[in-house]
Amino acid sequence: MLEVLKKRLKVSLEKSLKDFYPNRNEIPPIEIEVPKDKTHGDFALNIALKSVKILKKNPIAIAEDMAKLFRGALIQDNLMHNFDAIEVVKPGFINFRLSRKAIYEILYDVFEKKDAYGSSQIGKGQKLQIEFVSANPTGPLSVAHARQAAFGDALANVLKALGFDVVKEYYVNDEGNQIKLLGDSLCIQAQRLLSKDKKASEPQEEVHYQGDYVIEMAKIFIHDFKIDSQEKLEQHKQSGVAAGFASAYLLDVIKKELEAFHVHFDIWSFQSKIATTQEIETVFNEFKEQGYLYEKEGALWFKSTEFNDDKDRVVKKSDGTYTYLAPDIVYHKDKFKRGFNKVINIWGPDHHGYIPRLRAAVQALGQNAASLCVLIVQLATVYREGKPVSMSTRSGQYIQLQEVIDEVGVDAARFHFLMRHINAHLDFDLALAKKESPENPVFYIQYAYARIHSIFKKSQEAEFKPKSGDLKYLREVEEISIIKLLGFFPEMLLICYREMDTFSLISYLMELASAFHKFYDCHKVLDPQHVALSNERLALINAVRIVLDNGLRLLGITRPQRM
Repeated sequence: MLEVLKKRLKVSLEKSLKDFYPNRNEIPPIEIEVPKDKTHGDFALNIALKSVKILKKNPIAIAEDMAKLFRGALIQDNLMHNFDAIEVVKPGFINFRLSRKAIYEILYDVFEKKDAYGSSQIGKGQKLQIEFVSANPTGPLSVAHARQAAFGDALANVLKALGFDVVKEYYVNDEGNQIKLLGDSLCIQAQRLLSKDKKASEPQEEVHYQGDYVIEMAKIFIHDFKIDSQEKLEQHKQSGVAAGFASAYLLDVIKKELEAFHVHFDIWSFQSKIATTQEIETVFNEFKEQGYLYEKEGALWFKSTEFNDDKDRVVKKSDGTYTYLAPDIVYHKDKFKRGFNKVINIWGPDHHGYIPRLRAAVQALGQNAASLCVLIVQLATVYREGKPVSMSTRSGQYIQLQEVIDEVGVDAARFHFLMRHINAHLDFDLALAKKESPENPVFYIQYAYARIHSIFKKSQEAEFKPKSGDLKYLREVEEISIIKLLGFFPEMLLICYREMDTFSLISYLMELASAFHKFYDCHKVLDPQHVALSNERLALINAVRIVLDNGLRLLGITRPQRM
């Protein structure tokens, strides 16, 4: 409702300003802001300050003239009843204060839309693909992958709520050097188990994959393939059977971990099926015809500098092998072939330098540069007992997603992975995530939700009935603050879309929970001496419950009715 009111206000004000300026081409845009300081009203305009050079007058004088003009325009457009006051404050701001009628309309809007409150259709007709996690199947998921998983899933939920047709996809790199190295690592561990010599064929830490998961995988490999000799093991290594088994085994582990984390993908794509040699060469031929490929020193180069990359990139080495870019070009060609208006790639920080060359490739494929959105999610450091946990993937000495789930639970894990902007490093304190106290934000929010359910249970026992129509008793500062905050929930989802980051939603839910707890500590909800007021307060906290439910659901976090 507030977003609708802002749009109507903007149209009305723009219309009223047409004759205010000597030259209509000089009219600054109307930008309606929400002041951080609540004493400055509900909406604020700085257009008077922007008009000083144009009108050559004092900003306060300009603001006073505009305020009179705006009052008349709002009366004419039947909007003035939404505002109690239009005020001019130094150095030249024009502030608007909502009327109680307009504030109550927010609650009516929540009750009318219920679980659809906050949703919109701004993305209607647009098909988006979000590819995230996409970890090589060379080991269980780390906390870095977990942060990407929590974020990608939450972002997809928000975009769906805004009307976008969203497809979540995991791209499996099941070919190349990493998979071969995985197979070699498996065979080394299998050889040690067969020889019963713990020191035999000791893996080189900086080269091969290690850790308990490789040993466990080697035991299963020996059993399932009935390997009883070094000769048979070598055969499976040379034929690629070992690498194939290892990648399939670990992909199954990854799928189970994501399932446990409540992250579900619509599509699992495989490099081996999409980026075949034939498809790669087809793209190369297309690029050659367009003049985007050339040979140099026996290698094949992509002329990415044609699309603002800092240098051209090798796509085929002099030995005939492809670089990572070659199959990625084919994969993105496949994405757009499937009809996506925009593709969103969620990567870790080690891929930041890869963005310009991929964006160049997308443009060479005939797509607009804006059709590719790459989001970089910074790393997370997990703290246990105040000390950071080692994060070396190759050595196997890193904390896995499943360990975090087992230790703190899915809700706490997902929430804490989302507690910072994606462009900021995240410190994940396991001890804090396990606390059942206000210090733990996810507990604090879920407790607000459960507390409301508890109040409603008591209200049924006392025969109170929430009333959503003809509100008139909600006047306390804490009550009005909550209602206004509820009104900005739809805006929070739009901010998440504009920023391509769900952090604003996290902050919003924490603020809403805090506002509810403050209200509950200050005011009695169920009061037999004031039944009408009690019923309106039940309506108020029911609206809080609806919005908390909607927000937590988008983040993939459960809403417990008892805690």
